[in-house]
Amino acid sequence: MTTVTKLAVTGMTCGHCVSAVTNELRNVKDVQDVSVELHVGAESLVRVISRLPLAEAPLREAIDEAGYDVTGVDVLEDAVAAESAAQAPARQANRTLPIVSS
Repeated sequence: MTTVTKLAVTGMTCGHCVSAVTNELRNVKDVQDVSVELHVGAESLVRVISRLPLAEAPLREAIDEAGYDVTGVDVLEDAVAAESAAQAPARQANRTLPIVSS
């Protein structure tokens, strides 16, 4: 099972900010990967990948240590299955039926 924890983070303005947040979060136990979608002047989206759900406090502490604020947290458990289910309607719409001539 894969869990994606999405964190809304304010105050990030550059690549150094992204690097600082990424490095701090990678030091949190059980974090497998981190990706950051930087939005200067708005909330940036930080995705933390783990096998199991992570405690919120260590994630908030890591971002605080990097110098930024968490304004929202969303946890998506069994992320692969959830993303696959969300994409299913689009995959179905792209399929076409074969033309059968009589």
